[in-house]
Amino acid sequence: MFEKNPKYNDLRDFIDRLDQLGELQRIKTAIASELEITALADGCLQRAGPALLLESPTIAGQVSRHPALVNLFGTTRRVALGMGADSPSALREIGRVLSLLKEPEPPKGLKDAWDKIPMLKQVWSMTPKVVSKAPCQVNRLEGHALDLARFPIQHCWPGDAGPLITWGLVVTRGPGKKRQNLGIYRQQVIAKNKTIMRWLAHRGGALDFREHARTHPGVPFPIATVLGCDPATILGAVTPVPDSLSEYQFAGLLRGARTELTACIGFDLQVPARAEIVLEGHLHPDPDA
Repeated sequence: MFEKNPKYNDLRDFIDRLDQLGELQRIKTAIASELEITALADGCLQRAGPALLLESPTIAGQVSRHPALVNLFGTTRRVALGMGADSPSALREIGRVLSLLKEPEPPKGLKDAWDKIPMLKQVWSMTPKVVSKAPCQVNRLEGHALDLARFPIQHCWPGDAGPLITWGLVVTRGPGKKRQNLGIYRQQVIAKNKTIMRWLAHRGGALDFREHARTHPGVPFPIATVLGCDPATILGAVTPVPDSLSEYQFAGLLRGARTELTACIGFDLQVPARAEIVLEGHLHPDPDA
């Protein structure tokens, strides 16, 4: 069974926990967002090193007021911690629950059925909680006031066309669907408030977009990109959860507490209320960026 006492509420809580466990290193030295952050993170990953919180990343030589967190899930232990488990071996229980939900087997007897009831009740009790006042919406920038260049977005490799948002949690919903899709899709920054979405054609977000384009030709597609949400939600987005379970619901199960969501400002999508940054926008049907 999963614990019902949450070990963290948001990314900041998780950073503090990693710090206490010796799984995080804070770096005050200025590190450039162009090439240097990626090189540092890659080297740390290869050595199974700690998560790195860069407190003084630079953009075009200027120190950013926004820190950068890299190598967060660089070891199996930190993945387990992010999923609310104390050790990698405890991930087997999570896999067992997913297997049961994806391909449920009939109970082998009365005792087996009775034993499964608490777990199933816990799963369905994790329906997300919607709040009207959210930390992620305290400070707002709209239109041309938004400049993505203020954030230390990595220019990862020599020859790349531009900086890439690499861990953006993208929220979409296809026409007529109740369930929202969560996915991690890279986005290439091409202007101060514009990006190119880079997703594979068979992914959930791409399928939602194509269905929208088919039913609403020429109409921009609402989309939200979440940066810096809690690890349970991030990992829930990349876990193959059953169709009967939403990623937000699964994240609540991992966290031991219901996921808090809030409504987007500009359209009918819901995003994690305690995220650091939420980018709201529209994906335009023009295939040429």
